Amino acid sequence: MSNNFRNNKFVRIPRIFWDLTTNQVLTMQFCHGQKVDDVVFLKGMKINPEKVAKKLLEVFAEMIFIHGFLHGDPHPGNILVSIEGQGGFSLVLLDHGICKKLDEEFRLEYCQLWKALILLDSRKIQHLAERFGVGKYYRYLPIIFSGRTIDSKSGIGKGMLVEEQKKMKQHLKALEMEDISSFMESLPSNFLIILRTDELLRSTVSKLGASKWVRLLTYGKYASLGLSLKSNPCSDLTSLALYTRLIGNIEYILLRLTIGVTNLVLWMEKLKRCLNKFYGKMSAAGKEAICR
Repeated sequence: MSNNFRNNKFVRIPRIFWDLTTNQVLTMQFCHGQKVDDVVFLKGMKINPEKVAKKLLEVFAEMIFIHGFLHGDPHPGNILVSIEGQGGFSLVLLDHGICKKLDEEFRLEYCQLWKALILLDSRKIQHLAERFGVGKYYRYLPIIFSGRTIDSKSGIGKGMLVEEQKKMKQHLKALEMEDISSFMESLPSNFLIILRTDELLRSTVSKLGASKWVRLLTYGKYASLGLSLKSNPCSDLTSLALYTRLIGNIEYILLRLTIGVTNLVLWMEKLKRCLNKFYGKMSAAGKEAICR
């Protein structure tokens, strides 16, 4: 973990004192800081909680989508915010007892899944769900990860419309305990630890006041980078890494443009419905006035 983040000035990993370490005793550097969700402390130190949330998401997105090596227990007690660091603060990652090496094939397919989730590419989501062994439940993946139904008409990060919520409830009512059990048992172990990690991160990010939009865009960005970097597991500044990061950033820009156009189209459709409703009311009022 320390090697993967050796060029990241916002991440600190406690140094191990090997000469004081045995098979039964692990001796590490003592790092000062407060729990990452301690908003009172952050504001007292003039540290923006939302900036901490964004940096936290970026760190774990880099682990998942680029390094393929994940700290699987990111509860607030294992992540400290230190006032030391070039950016005004740094994140200290503690307790590396639950770390997971993701298969390279899984890492790339998970990157593809997140791009498909953000763009709501239902065919791609279904294809990847089948690759993960949960093809039968593909329509629930967008709900689990992005809070949208697979045929959502709302913009990314905007939440579900009322009719979408009703439709989702109907689908969920049709599910039986066997379905839920089968879904969980079918998921690869890589998927399970990512789900747990993501849930812990979402809770912390919510306490820090960051919007859902920040998480989705961060994951979309690093999924794009992860697909372009492929076999480059470390944050090196080599010419190859710079080139692949450039390609990844271009893909991310295209992704942002696609999202922007999609949200604009949805907004225009919503405006059109509102105008039609307004004209309908005006027309009815006009007819009523003529009748009088």
